[in-house]
Amino acid sequence: MATVSVSTKSRTSIRTKVVWSVLGVGMSLSVALLSVLDPGTQGARNGVSLSPLMGIGGSIGMDSIFQTETPIEEGRWDSIVIVHSGKAAGSAADISNEHQSLGYDGLGFHFVIGNGTRMGDGEIHVGYRWIDQRDGAELAGSGDDFSTTGVIEVCLVGDGDRRPFTDEQLHRLAQVVSALSKRLEIPSDQIRLHKDFAGTTSPGQYFPQAQFEAMLASMG
Repeated sequence: MATVSVSTKSRTSIRTKVVWSVLGVGMSLSVALLSVLDPGTQGARNGVSLSPLMGIGGSIGMDSIFQTETPIEEGRWDSIVIVHSGKAAGSAADISNEHQSLGYDGLGFHFVIGNGTRMGDGEIHVGYRWIDQRDGAELAGSGDDFSTTGVIEVCLVGDGDRRPFTDEQLHRLAQVVSALSKRLEIPSDQIRLHKDFAGTTSPGQYFPQAQFEAMLASMG
C-alpha cells in the first residue's frame, strides 16, 4: 500500500508540474502580447519581441503587430524590403548598437527575425520605428533616387552569402510579410529584396526567393 501511495503522489506531482508549466507558458505569451499592445511599457526606443510560440496554432502574434503606439495611417506604407544583417550571429540589440555607432537613433529596421544565435530561431523583434510608425534608416548601397519613405524594412539575422537561413526564419518572414501585405494592401511586386534596387547582394545568394514566393502564395 505504501508503494501505491508514493506512486500516486508522484503522478499527482508530475501532473501539477505540467499544469503549472502550461500556465507559465500561457502567462508568458500573454505578457508578450500585452507588451505589443502597449509598447510604452518597455520604451519605444527598445521595441518588443514576439516569441516563436506566438505564431503556433493561429495568427495572434501577427495580428498584434498592428497594435502600434502611433496609429497606422491608410496609405502610409507602400512597399516591403527584405535585407540580411550580414553577420552569422546577432540580435536586434546588436544591430541597434551597430546602427547607433553609424549615427542612427537606434535600430534602423522595422522588424528583425532571429536565427537562433543571440536571438531565438524565428523570434520576431518589432522595432520602435514600426511602433512609432517612423521611416526606416537609409539602406546600404541605395542611390540618391531611392527613398525609405513608405518602405517597411524587414531584416533576417544572418549572412545569406555564406549560409542559408533557417526554416523557422523563412516561415516567420513569410508570416510577417503576408500579414503586412494583406492588411496594408501592398502588391506583390512591391515586396522586394534589398539587392533589387541597391548595390548589394543582400539578403544574399542563399536566400530562396522562389521558395519564399511559394510560401507567400500558400498563405493566400
